[in-house]
Amino acid sequence: MKTNKLSIVLALVALAVSILACGFSTANIGDAWLSTDAEGSNHTTTFSQSDTINLFVDLRNAPDDTELKVAWIAVNAEGVDPNYLLNETNFTSSDDTVHFDLSNDNLWPVGSYKVDVYLNGTLDRSLTFEVQ
Repeated sequence: MKTNKLSIVLALVALAVSILACGFSTANIGDAWLSTDAEGSNHTTTFSQSDTINLFVDLRNAPDDTELKVAWIAVNAEGVDPNYLLNETNFTSSDDTVHFDLSNDNLWPVGSYKVDVYLNGTLDRSLTFEVQ
């Protein structure tokens, strides 16, 4: 009976060590959305050519050193190479709703776009949107 208990304890210790070694974090993204306004109240996936595109990422259970990266990509837009990286931004935060935006001095080309959201170096989600 002692051997079984010792084996279970050792297995739990090994599991805990492996989780810590992998850099386990409780951080997660509760929600992410696009908006035409800087307050984030007008959720949308369709923008006009003159809009600033606002992205909001709701971080939860995030330690102070939680890293977010967003990559804005023109998937299939007029006059732009397919899957062209428009911009990439890194940000470190804790629990918060983080606001990113992307603007253009000219009109956005009509087409399909996406923004990839990375949490601590791992792709968490992609949000697709259109410019019409």
